[in-house]
Amino acid sequence: MLKKIFLKIFGIMFAFGFVLLCININYSAIFDLPNSVRMTLEDLNSLNQESTFGRYATAELSENIFTVGGERRHNTSLLIKLFGIIPIKRVDAVIEDDKEVYLGGIPLGFSINTKGLIVVGENRVSGNSKAKSPFKTGDIITKINNQKIEKPNDIYSMLEGVTNEPLSVSIIRKGEEREIVVLPQYDEINQEYKIGLWVRDDAQGIGTLTFVTKDGKFGALGHSICDYETGVEIPVQDGGVYLCNLVGINKAEKGKTGEIRCLFSQTKEPNGDILKNTKCGVFGISEDVQSLIDSNLIAPVGNRMLVKLGRAKIISSVSGIREEYDIEIIKANFQPKSSDKSFVFRVIDSRLIDLTGGIVQGMSGSPILQNGKIIGAVTHVFLNDATKGYGVYIDWMLEQAA
Repeated sequence: MLKKIFLKIFGIMFAFGFVLLCININYSAIFDLPNSVRMTLEDLNSLNQESTFGRYATAELSENIFTVGGERRHNTSLLIKLFGIIPIKRVDAVIEDDKEVYLGGIPLGFSINTKGLIVVGENRVSGNSKAKSPFKTGDIITKINNQKIEKPNDIYSMLEGVTNEPLSVSIIRKGEEREIVVLPQYDEINQEYKIGLWVRDDAQGIGTLTFVTKDGKFGALGHSICDYETGVEIPVQDGGVYLCNLVGINKAEKGKTGEIRCLFSQTKEPNGDILKNTKCGVFGISEDVQSLIDSNLIAPVGNRMLVKLGRAKIISSVSGIREEYDIEIIKANFQPKSSDKSFVFRVIDSRLIDLTGGIVQGMSGSPILQNGKIIGAVTHVFLNDATKGYGVYIDWMLEQAA
């Protein structure tokens, strides 16, 4: 009898302890860790001090020694343990020195020449209105008969002297490369062969500078530049960023996205060269760093694993000068891979709400600070509530800038 009572009490205590353990472990933070993380020793200490992985879970560095082809090697891992004993998650770790970057917050003009031609629509060939085009809006033409295509005139040159012989066309469709065969159509009015397309080879837009590193690498916008008609992410051949003059603001209203209105001139030398256009922003390098930065505005980089719910600040020049505005982070995701929707925030600063209505087009890329560290950038606004927006972690942007 006593034995049965003891077993029942033990079972109840074990179940209670197990529930308590489950409640105090942040499974999302642990199991959504990517296969590799970059961090400083200060980040490691903060993870444990703030119980990021839960009250009963601790993080520590582990050195692994192994042999490859007779050569002795080692790598560093971040090891998550329960009670400091039971290992539950291991990922590769790169230990870095503390980083600082110059803060952006100023509007920039972006001009990109595409790597290929973007198909924006059909241009029916006279006398061949029933011909079905193998192209789709948003396709990117890169080659015809294995010859590189960079400008619309390249297509005209390829079609000179062509009859109705099929052409092999290399395209990118939804991020995948493929080959299609096109039969040129005879235009009875102009008496020449055409492939019946409207195409574009460049794009422009307005956004905000996020950061500049000490060696002149910059990141901006927080999301990719897409073709405004097709929504396709534009592959970069080359491009530049230009300083803007703010000329006005269209304030956001319910169900209506606002925007900052800026002018920039491409007749001048760009203030930086664009090298990448990715889902986490636009990246490049500048030989004229002083034109982009305020040397007094510099901040350490915050690790995404340490981003917390609560107060933060946006840096923006929507008033005509760089200012800090109060926001509140209301949701933060533990992301195993990069995304331009890393966390959700709400604008709580009445000055910004009175000026713009919240987040407006052109503010994408505005740096976000928490506890004095840059943790990310503005990316998107909620269409039904301009006081709410998404941010991307600075980790993802710095990886692209490297």
